[in-house]
Amino acid sequence: MIQLMEGGAYLLHGTEVIPEGAEAAAQIKSKTGQEVSKKEAAQNTMAYGILREHNTSGNMDKLKIKFDKLTSHDITFVGIIQTARASGLTKFPIPYVLTNCHNSLCAVGGTINEDDHMFGLTCAKKYGGVYVPPHQAVIHQYAREMLAGGGRMILGSDSHTRYGALGTMAMGEGGPELVKQLLSQTYDINMPGIVGVYLTGEPVKGVGPQDVALAIIGAVFGNGYVKNKVMEFVGPGVSALSADFRIGIDVMTTETTCLSSIWRTDEKIREFYDVHGRVEEYRELNPGEVAYYDGMITVDLSKIRPMIAMPFHPSNTYTIDEVNANLKDILHDVEERAKVSLDGAVPYSLQDKVSDGKFLVDQGIIAGCAGGGFENICAAADILRGSYIGADGFTLSVYPASMPVYMELIRNGCAAAILETGAVLKTAFCGPCFGAGDTPANNAFSIRHSTRNFPNREGSKLQNGQISSVALMDARSIAATAANKGVLTAATEFDGELHHYKYHFDANIYKNRVFDSKGVADENVEIQFGPNIKDWPEMGALPENLVLRVVSEIHDPVTTTDELIPSGETSSYRSNPLGLAEFALSRKDPEYVGRAKDIQKAEKARMQGEHPCQAHPDVKPVMNVIKERFGEASHENTGFGSTIFAVKPGDGSAREQAASCQKVLGGWANIANEYATKRYRSNLINWGMLPFLIEEGELPFQNLDYLFFPGIRQAVAEKTDEIKAYKVSVEENKLTEFTLRLGELTDEERQIILKGCLINYNRVAD
Repeated sequence: MIQLMEGGAYLLHGTEVIPEGAEAAAQIKSKTGQEVSKKEAAQNTMAYGILREHNTSGNMDKLKIKFDKLTSHDITFVGIIQTARASGLTKFPIPYVLTNCHNSLCAVGGTINEDDHMFGLTCAKKYGGVYVPPHQAVIHQYAREMLAGGGRMILGSDSHTRYGALGTMAMGEGGPELVKQLLSQTYDINMPGIVGVYLTGEPVKGVGPQDVALAIIGAVFGNGYVKNKVMEFVGPGVSALSADFRIGIDVMTTETTCLSSIWRTDEKIREFYDVHGRVEEYRELNPGEVAYYDGMITVDLSKIRPMIAMPFHPSNTYTIDEVNANLKDILHDVEERAKVSLDGAVPYSLQDKVSDGKFLVDQGIIAGCAGGGFENICAAADILRGSYIGADGFTLSVYPASMPVYMELIRNGCAAAILETGAVLKTAFCGPCFGAGDTPANNAFSIRHSTRNFPNREGSKLQNGQISSVALMDARSIAATAANKGVLTAATEFDGELHHYKYHFDANIYKNRVFDSKGVADENVEIQFGPNIKDWPEMGALPENLVLRVVSEIHDPVTTTDELIPSGETSSYRSNPLGLAEFALSRKDPEYVGRAKDIQKAEKARMQGEHPCQAHPDVKPVMNVIKERFGEASHENTGFGSTIFAVKPGDGSAREQAASCQKVLGGWANIANEYATKRYRSNLINWGMLPFLIEEGELPFQNLDYLFFPGIRQAVAEKTDEIKAYKVSVEENKLTEFTLRLGELTDEERQIILKGCLINYNRVAD
């Protein structure tokens, strides 16, 4: 079904894979009549060509990328624009689309959500952007319909910014990276590795894009095969897939931890652009005659079967048939995993979901950028047609990804077929994906064609003793399960016909409702602020020395951004940095906020010219121990703050708030064995936080210990990688030395850390 090659591979004529090895050069010469070096072949990938076109550094090893377009939604654009305004923004230099698909319910915190929307609308007018009102489209569907273009690059402040199926290299990053683009700066990365995904065959009836995506995620996530690399989809199997099917796989590549994705394009993609009135944006993309990839994933589409990602990660994958055949063992495995994910905070069992040997689910959701596509919903309608979901506890909700998709479902009768079953059809909204809509009952089990199934992503609150859980499935199998009144069922059991529905895009829906400045800024427009929209608090520069208290210690194999700053109802406070920070780590470590604010008192006193020992009783004894060896250390040249340790933090969302909340609470660093994603590490750096690395093994410190970093400012400025640090033991009156690393930092990243954050860096630069 799926195989991962050890080492690299060559692709000939787009149809033949030759593993890297001693015989590879001879085989290539015999088949092509030419000698091609590995370096030359690596430049023949589609990804390399697009990156080269967008690189401004002149050095393909050290990229400085300028994107063609930007996109954000309503829990990220306020902070981004506020940061850019503080840094001197006068006009959006490239097209910037502000969608409203996350806080679109306007139901939490009074006027908070709609205030953010009006902020976005007035900023689009003032700075020359595009504003998509609530319920019109989810961020990525609008980007597919109206922004994507062959050979283009798009940067979005949402981790699922993936438009590779349309020939667009797109990346999801934290807000500060969009701020840099708004200030005409660059996205700086080393040339990423490029991994080929070679598709053959075609899917059997009942298998959808989520099934293929989950199979790939299950194969590559745990071993990091594509981490921070570009996934390039090639092979004859690509042509067997419709544009919608490719899009459905592509959007889920985020869950592999890859950097971006790109697909070869053909007439089906040309047709997609033509249908949307933008055929001029189509560009045929193919790898060169001989292309080299740093790895190769081969996928036989014909062997994929309906999949399910059990709680609590998209990589926890099985076929649905496996689950039904091995219920006891698999449910036990999920419960054991839950002990780690939930820290034993609440009882968790799935055994009560089994009745007469069948697994019963409580809720089905088809929604968002992954599930809400036209073909997914049409297929679900065909499977549901003539069935009824029943009058018991099982519910089914369907969210078309955009109003044009919704309109076409009405016109072709699929909407009526779905509604007749007892299911509910709702407007475009991302809430079910991150815990802000359709929260199931306590202990309920929800199956969703959405993007993630981390703990609490469905909206339950662990800290309040609530737990429900999500499994990811394709819309087709969700529909088959719904038609079976909640009994877990694979869509391959459906023996009816799945029709082909032609899509007609109604451009008038957007013309009549979306505000498009056409790139023209109006400086006379007054930005509309709400009472919850706050400026970023003052942040100081990196001091000569640091004293940091460890205020949280997390030993889970992976820590998600949802655990660092919860999603769901907290999203309404993302326009208020200090208000949102109160929720930091609340589901993982409820003591974190209080501990961080406690030691922050010392730094606030120091920044106000007062002696920090007057604000915090620990400062004097800690400094006394330090001064015995480092006599030059004083409260004038030593900053105080907090740090956390986590084994592998930052999986999941691109949300910058996972870092910024720590920063506004006085965080100066993270310490980790590794960082789950490039984007989380970048968020730390852009908020002036040190991304320390420590070797795996026994930690030289523990929670609530004080750590001293002498000469840390000089070490950052002089590009020192190995950092000497000391655990401060007041009771034993000693310092215990240990070593950390900073990892590779660009010159600009070092300056951002030295200045204290990206805002300070740009203020000084202006």
